[in-house]
Amino acid sequence: MDQRRYLDLLELDYARMRETATRDLAAAVPHCPGWTTADLLKHVGDTFLHKAETMRRGTWPKPWPPEPDPNGPGAYLDRAMAELRGELASREPQEHALTWYDPDQTVGFWARRMALEAVVHRVDAELAAGEPIRPIPPDLAVDGIDEILVTFLAFASRQWPEDFGDKLTSADGRSVSVAAGADRWLVRLAASGVEVSRGDSPGEASISGAAQDVLLWLWGREDVAALTFDGDPELVKRLHDLLREATQ
Repeated sequence: MDQRRYLDLLELDYARMRETATRDLAAAVPHCPGWTTADLLKHVGDTFLHKAETMRRGTWPKPWPPEPDPNGPGAYLDRAMAELRGELASREPQEHALTWYDPDQTVGFWARRMALEAVVHRVDAELAAGEPIRPIPPDLAVDGIDEILVTFLAFASRQWPEDFGDKLTSADGRSVSVAAGADRWLVRLAASGVEVSRGDSPGEASISGAAQDVLLWLWGREDVAALTFDGDPELVKRLHDLLREATQ
């Protein structure tokens, strides 16, 4: 996916999230325990503004986060989106930008990451409002699956293994295959770190479904009824537990 596509989808999901979440700022967000939709908008606003400031300064902004916006979480999200939009639109995707993911230190990393941040939290806003989830474009959903497995899980499990505790150290090297339509990943869960490869190699357990459903399950947002599971259920649970640690 190119940067223009990410930015277009980011705009759509930001608008949908804001419109849905601001109807009732006290509504509980089902998959974010203790959060209301006001908290959701504040979180996304903090995230957008943090990345805009990081690109602008070339370093992590401190102190952080800023004080709450007196105009409310909707206005704060609008300001954060305006600043993020301005930074991303004024830079080339290959331009250098500080990121937490060592293999990719570019503006393009943040365009992708913020588009995927927005779509997951747009779904949170819809679930909080009790509304049907608008379809996630298949190209974004597949890209999001790759991101969470490679960037969040595999990289983080090697870079910060202590964050995963015994969920990682007790992993025995067996694999889970993840299928979303024609796209396939093999996720090997080892004590030395998670390894992810693309292809049709079988695992000791498998997860398959539509790309949107797989993405949301990986992020802890989807009912298991939408997916097909096979093989060792304990291995699937271990993958889900590791993902929960990787995305906190």
